[in-house]
Order: sequence, then structure tokens, then C-alpha cells
Amino acid sequence: MLGPDFILAKAKGPDRRIGIGASVDLDRVEASVSIANSNGYGRSQVYHNPSEMVRDLKEGRLDAAVRGSLDSNLVMRVIKDEFSLASVQRMALLQPRNGRMFFLAPVGVDEGWTYEQKLELAINGARLMRRMGVEPKVAFLSGGRKGDLGRHPVVDRTIEDAAKLAEACQGLGVEAYDRQILIEEAAKDCNLIIAPDGISGNLIFRTLHFLGDGKAMGAVVLNIDKVFVDTSRAKASYLDSIAMASALVGTRK
Repeated sequence: MLGPDFILAKAKGPDRRIGIGASVDLDRVEASVSIANSNGYGRSQVYHNPSEMVRDLKEGRLDAAVRGSLDSNLVMRVIKDEFSLASVQRMALLQPRNGRMFFLAPVGVDEGWTYEQKLELAINGARLMRRMGVEPKVAFLSGGRKGDLGRHPVVDRTIEDAAKLAEACQGLGVEAYDRQILIEEAAKDCNLIIAPDGISGNLIFRTLHFLGDGKAMGAVVLNIDKVFVDTSRAKASYLDSIAMASALVGTRK
């Protein structure tokens, strides 16, 4: 079952080379690295230059990288440039307080705004989960219930998209459901939740993590052939994000 213990068990691998960025809170980053190294969650080193870290990842001198406390906009720009991406796709691993752990996407405000982008997120996310040994069960959310059709054109589009997306995923061999606006139901039995768009996904993430005291291990970038885990600079420790990066490296062996 997807959970912190599941991730930590897969994180063991002291030979895995992991970079983590630091621009502020250097003590917190270095403390996380020290604990991760002593626990065997890879062999981490600290980078202060995001371009150097992403380039080392791309060219194979690192097996994985973690954003750490580097500026998000700067790091995402470097990833786009180095990997020639029009946009970055991220999928966050979250555990609400007293709840089940699940993946959530999109989590960037500029991500997942079209039907095609959401379908790509779901398929890429399901592929990564299967590499981890987790069978994906996807829930597509919308801006309302089906009975809300006609109240607003934007809400209508999300309702229509969610139904078509679930059907498309099922046709591609991925278990998927249209859960309308009922995130509380989706979180009970699904392990990948796709929000209606990047703003709502980002708000779900921030509400669960910063207001609801939920755990956020990090957000993996889906559309590159390397392991990169995005993080929040507000984290008290980066240990779980380093462990997540190491666990993802293990799925590629």
C-alpha cells in the first residue's frame, strides 16, 4: 500500500547519487543530507547553483536531484531549458492528516489547463506508479456535480472533461473514475487525483499541507527521463524528499 513506510523501504540504496539545492536555510538542507546519508537513502551532495545541478542530472553525474531551498521559478526555468520542455509536469505525493497517501496533479498554476494536458499527466503518472509497484487508481475532479451543468461555462467544461478523461484512461488500461467535485470521496480509495486545473490543484496542495498539517514528500517531474523531485522551501526537513528521490531511482534499475 502506498505510504511513507513503502517509500522509505524503496529508498535504501547508498550508491545512488542525489543532488539537493540550497540557497537559503543551508543548515536545514545539510542536516537533511546528513540524516539521509546515514540512513542509506542515497549519497547526497549540496548544490548552490541550479544550472550546475540540473546539468549534472541530465548528463548522468547524478541519479536524482531535489530542489531543496532553491527558488522554484529559477529551477523550473533551468529544467525547461536543459530538457527543451514547453512546460513542466509535476505530481505531488501527499498524505492528509489521518488520511491515506495519494498522488496529486497538476500542482503548478500553469499546468493541466487542457484536456490533453490532464490526460498526459494521468498517463505519465500511472506509468511512474506502476514502475514503483503501485497499481494506479485515478480520480478526475471537476468544478461541480453533474447537476451543476449550465450554471457556468467554465464549470461545464471541467465536468465534461472529467467524464471523457476517465473514459479515455479506461480505454488505455488505467483504472479511472469521474469523481466530480467530491475530492473527499476520491481520497478514500484512489491513489492519483487529477484536479480540474493548475490553480485548483495548487490550492488543494497548499490547503492540505500548510493549513491541514498534511505530509508532502515532494513533487516528481513526470516529463523528463531523469528523477527530479520538487519541494517547498517551507518544509521543516528535506529528508522525506531525498528518500522519495532515492526510491524513484530504484524503480529505474
